[in-house]
Amino acid sequence: MKWLEEEIKSRGKILDGDILKVNSFLNHQLDPFLLDKIALLWYDHFNKKHVTKVLTIESSGIALATLASIRFNTNALFAKKGLSSNLGEVYKSTIHSYTKGIDSEIFVEKDYISKNDRILIVDDFLATGSAIEGLIDIVKQSGATLVGIGIAIEKGYQGGGDKLRSLGYDVDSLEIIDSMDKDIQNIKFRR
Repeated sequence: MKWLEEEIKSRGKILDGDILKVNSFLNHQLDPFLLDKIALLWYDHFNKKHVTKVLTIESSGIALATLASIRFNTNALFAKKGLSSNLGEVYKSTIHSYTKGIDSEIFVEKDYISKNDRILIVDDFLATGSAIEGLIDIVKQSGATLVGIGIAIEKGYQGGGDKLRSLGYDVDSLEIIDSMDKDIQNIKFRR
């Protein structure tokens, strides 16, 4: 996606700790037109898989899941990062946040995902894959079918996408970064 690569190059910034900051359009301030183009690409890739629910994790994935769910004419669902008193029975899993450097539990209420669902997982980033693995764990606990994984930006050199693909998952990453250099603000994309 040359247009997404250009957005990342022009609006993204590489920070210390191997962090790519795309807050200006993807995960703080949202560019709804760009996000809708992402959702449409995922729809084109997964539309024959009969998606019944789009699943993500709070909070950065919510906007993408919402727009994708409109494309698939279904509901969006997000895993919460905290257990609140208004949740009933839940599926839960533990994930590690690369950007925050902490482990946390995620929760999805059992009423909102069933063995009859065909789940598409979406998220803004894929690095080591921990968040996606946590969502996959929840899908497995529910007995639902995972039909694919849509990722806006994958940091290919951190191995999460390769690991998921080697396990047989259909991972559609719109851009895959092979390396980043903070000192010269250079990003190399996989071709």
